[in-house]
Amino acid sequence: MNQQTNRAGSPTAHTITPHLVVGGAAQAADWYQQAFGAQVGARIPVPGGKFIQIEVRLGDATVMLADEFPDLGVLSPLTLGGTYGALDIATEDADALWDRAVAAGARVYQPLQDMFWGDRHGQLIDPFGHRWGISQHLRDVPPEEVTRAAAAMFGGEAG
Repeated sequence: MNQQTNRAGSPTAHTITPHLVVGGAAQAADWYQQAFGAQVGARIPVPGGKFIQIEVRLGDATVMLADEFPDLGVLSPLTLGGTYGALDIATEDADALWDRAVAAGARVYQPLQDMFWGDRHGQLIDPFGHRWGISQHLRDVPPEEVTRAAAAMFGGEAG
C-alpha cells in the first residue's frame, strides 16, 4: 500500500478514515484531546471561523472532524437527532479511559462491563452526539461460545 496524504498534506496509512461532522470542530478536537488523549494535527480553516477538516489521532487511527455546513447538507448527529453508529477505541486500560471521558462530559450509553465475547466494553455519547465504544481485550473466547452466548442474549438458539 502506498503512503497516502490527506487534503492538508498529512500522511495517512489506513484504508478507511472516519470523517465526523460536529457542531464546533475546534471545540470537539479539544474535547477528544482531553477525554481520549487524542493528538490534534493539521487543520483546514475556512472563512467564518469554521473548519472543513481537523485531523485527530487516537493511537494508530486518524479521525477527521468537520464543522456543520447546513446549506450544503453537512449535519451533525445533534442536528439530525441521533448518530448512525459507533467508533470503538481499543485500549489497555478501559476503566481509566472510561473515567477520563466521563469526567470530561461524556454520557453513558451502555455501561462499561465484562462482555461474553471476551472484552471489557461500554459505550459513551460525546458532547457532540457521536457514540464511542471503549474496549479492552481480556480473554480469547472460542467462536462457538460467542455464538451461543449471543443467541441466548437475543432469545434464541445458535444457528
